[in-house]
Amino acid sequence: MNTDIEKSLGMNRRDAIKRAGLALGAAISASTLSGVAFAQANRKGADWKPVNLNRRQADVAGAIAERILPKTDTPGALDVGVPEFMDIMYGGYMSKEEKSTFGKGLNDMNKRARKAHKKHFAELSPAQQDGLIKELAADKDEDTRAFYRKMRELTLVGYFTSKEVGMNVLNYDPIPGMYKSCIPLSEVDNTSWSYS
Repeated sequence: MNTDIEKSLGMNRRDAIKRAGLALGAAISASTLSGVAFAQANRKGADWKPVNLNRRQADVAGAIAERILPKTDTPGALDVGVPEFMDIMYGGYMSKEEKSTFGKGLNDMNKRARKAHKKHFAELSPAQQDGLIKELAADKDEDTRAFYRKMRELTLVGYFTSKEVGMNVLNYDPIPGMYKSCIPLSEVDNTSWSYS
């Protein structure tokens, strides 16, 4: 991708993401902020196969993301490609420390699932997945908490910056209706607007 285009996309998206982070009540890490425009622009869609995470890790990431933002009357995290977004972010934008924590966290979720239910995390029922995610969120271990925060961050940012959500869910119209700067007063019932 042309770096000038990537930079312009990044700056426009960066402001939107900062605002979204404030609206969601979450701080967004520098690594996520720096890669979001590129990651969303380079998603492959339905034919996607993980490149940076292994298949089992991608399945766990997708299952957790879907429990955080499940499909309702709006698309869920899987529907808008959040696991693919995470794979791109993991491969190109996370620091070594973040990669280590994230990869270990995904593997740990599978270990927890096998220990508790004798299945991989992605194979568990939604109720079983929710139980393990609640345990994860309440864990006192700093690496586990860092993984949970990163997982939640990537899920929310990946979801709310996706094209599908931006066009079909958020549907923000900054100016409702057509703007006409200069019209005869008779077209607006001879009423002028004032702030006084």
